[in-house]
Amino acid sequence: MNILLKPIVTEKMMAQSESLNRYGFIVEKTANKLQIKKAVEELYDVAVDSVNTMRYGGKVKSRFTKSGVQLGKTNSYKKAIVTLAEGEAIDFYSNI
Repeated sequence: MNILLKPIVTEKMMAQSESLNRYGFIVEKTANKLQIKKAVEELYDVAVDSVNTMRYGGKVKSRFTKSGVQLGKTNSYKKAIVTLAEGEAIDFYSNI
C-alpha cells in the first residue's frame, strides 16, 4: 500500500516550505502519523520532526443544465503537513 499519494505544490505550501521547512502531501485515508513519517523518510531520505494531519470531507455540488439539476460530490481526502528537521529539504522538481 502506497501511503503518499501526491505532493501538494501550491503557492501557499511553497511559501511554508521556504520559511518554516514544511511540506504537504495527500495521503491514504487510513494512514496514521507514524506511517506517514516513515514513508517520507524512506522516499526522500530526510529526517522528519513532526507530522500534522487533516481530513477533508467531500462537498456536495450541483449545477443547472438543460436536462435539470445535476448533483455530484467531490472526493474526500486526507492531507499531511510534514515538518522536516533543520537543514533538510525536499526538491519535488529534481526528477523532471
